[in-house]
Amino acid sequence: MASSTMAPELWTVTIPETGRAERLAERAEAAGWDGLAVTDSQNLVGDPFVSLALMAKVTGRLRLMTGVTNPATRHPAALATAIATVQEESGGRAVLGIGRGDTALFHLGRPPMPVVDFAVALGQVHTYLQGGTVDLDGYPSRLRWLDRAVAGPVPVDVAAAGPKVIALAAGVAERVTFAVGAELERVCWALGQARRSAAEAGRDDGAVSYGAYVTVGCHPDRKVARELVRGGVAAFTHFSAMPGSTGAGVPEQDRALVADVGARYDSNLHLVNQAEHSRLVPDDYVGRFAVVGDPDICIARLQELVDLGLDRLVLTGPSFGADPDQARVAGRLLRDEVLPALRT
Repeated sequence: MASSTMAPELWTVTIPETGRAERLAERAEAAGWDGLAVTDSQNLVGDPFVSLALMAKVTGRLRLMTGVTNPATRHPAALATAIATVQEESGGRAVLGIGRGDTALFHLGRPPMPVVDFAVALGQVHTYLQGGTVDLDGYPSRLRWLDRAVAGPVPVDVAAAGPKVIALAAGVAERVTFAVGAELERVCWALGQARRSAAEAGRDDGAVSYGAYVTVGCHPDRKVARELVRGGVAAFTHFSAMPGSTGAGVPEQDRALVADVGARYDSNLHLVNQAEHSRLVPDDYVGRFAVVGDPDICIARLQELVDLGLDRLVLTGPSFGADPDQARVAGRLLRDEVLPALRT
């Protein structure tokens, strides 16, 4: 295993709830997080780009990312201009986290983007952000206002779970963040897929930064820790069973479970602990897919992921419906014990 010589970037995730953006960003920066990602689901929460711009004005070092947006609900030019605006307002701290779309498309009655369509749109977004010209059916299109921009291009971070999206991302984007859980074997598989694809695309070693979305339930009572994050585990599990998925990279012992969660997942109850699909995931699976336990256990497991060669961890915590008192305990332990230990 490749061991990291630098402390990883540590990110947290929130929703762009109106009226709370500035306060959430100030708290995240004060707690020591390197970055804050906000979700994009227009039928459920406020606009992420407005929230990110507000967050930029009350922070000085915190990096700001969509976690994640998609190029289906917004034209690639509009999407690129939105995040480039955040880049300018933040002095170069923006990251475009992007994927095929999940609840944002579900609530429009649409499935996630087919990989072939996502590939085209991703290439267009990336070209726009680099100041290039996109051919739109013979019409040359570029973001002309970027000629006046001073903060530099926005890095693109693709959320990836399956081999096709991993390969696509590694060949185009500056950053790939895996959404495959916390088991070392599967993260190793994803890293191997990405590194091979980057090499095949002719990219230099180090041209792509790798990270992972990791669900964390930090609590001294392991049973409580599992219950805090069961909805998040189900949500990330269903990402491995989206339309077009082949099950590649999923351990043999978990393939039937992953397929069942994907088939029965109700996006109206996304990330909800009490949802029927969340109850499908057994305790042992939650303990393997997520990082659950007391601070020492969480530190050890997260450090193992860093030692694989990951540059960043995007940590998601208690899901909707979690006991609020226990969720506060988990948040405090993560902030006060886990984060400082990972930095050393």
